[in-house]
Amino acid sequence: MKLEISERNKLRKPSTDKAILGVCGGIAHSLGMSSFGVRLIFLILPVNLLIYIILANIMADSPPSLRD
Repeated sequence: MKLEISERNKLRKPSTDKAILGVCGGIAHSLGMSSFGVRLIFLILPVNLLIYIILANIMADSPPSLRD
């Protein structure tokens, strides 16, 4: 039995939905919610800067596509 991971569930930094590095846009895309909502959540988290820096270094960039 092979587990299939859809493209939507992969955590990647998008090439279009970026404010700084695309971390919140990537999280929003993988969760299927608004990037504005994810950015608001990041603003109220007490350790938001540390989490953001870690995710910015871990998350891969999305592959280039013809639509970008």
